[in-house]
Amino acid sequence: MNATERDLIMQRWNVIQHELLPELRHDVGTLTPKLERVIHTLEWIRIEEFVTSTWCGIGRPPSERAWLANAFVAKAVLGLATTAGLIERLAIDRALRRICGFPLCKKVPSESTFSRAFSEFAECRLPERVHEALIKTHLGGELIGHLSRDGTAIHARERPARSKDADTAGETTAPAARPRKKRGRPARGEARPTAKVAPLERQRQQTLAQMLADMPTRCDRGTKCNAQGYKASWNGYKLHLDTADCGVPIAALLSSASMHDSRAAIPSP
Repeated sequence: MNATERDLIMQRWNVIQHELLPELRHDVGTLTPKLERVIHTLEWIRIEEFVTSTWCGIGRPPSERAWLANAFVAKAVLGLATTAGLIERLAIDRALRRICGFPLCKKVPSESTFSRAFSEFAECRLPERVHEALIKTHLGGELIGHLSRDGTAIHARERPARSKDADTAGETTAPAARPRKKRGRPARGEARPTAKVAPLERQRQQTLAQMLADMPTRCDRGTKCNAQGYKASWNGYKLHLDTADCGVPIAALLSSASMHDSRAAIPSP
């Protein structure tokens, strides 16, 4: 359905508020405002519909991936920093376990199980597919008049990637000296290397897949001016978002923290 229309949005809101939430309150007890926000988010994105089971009946059956996907969504909505914190919250919060789909009679999966599931979701690009389906379903036929584009820092606990000049022994070596460029016109028969093409100029000749493949995605160190005008540095990545007038993020791109925002403007639809 076209959920951008006000009457259909209110219809879905009333179903969640007057049918789903009372049923859950009767089942698990009182729901906090944050848990109600988790319920609304899970009902709108329906991430379990994009998760498939890969068990073929050999060996120990894996934990239900749909439950783990719901748990990762709840982790983001509740603002839990680590997977260990999510597991601890699931172990003590009966309502959250029921919302995510975990049976109350079974033990919460271990941290290694969550890590394996997270790797599978990242490999199959689960968040991208869910976001693409939401945009096509609810805004596919709408005309977007304006886009607000910006990048935000994503802090990471991993170490920044080493430069190409670092050797395998763990010691940093000095970069090789570049040949000095001769001044003036080249001599007859002399071949000089072509000028390096700027990334923005190179992007104009590439397809979307080529531009995305050319983006740096490793963890490094970035610097950016904050809202107060002061420079802030961090280790990790940078998230670039295109947001429509209605406040819905239309496109998202994750890059290295050092990449300039201008390089993410051309690939964004």
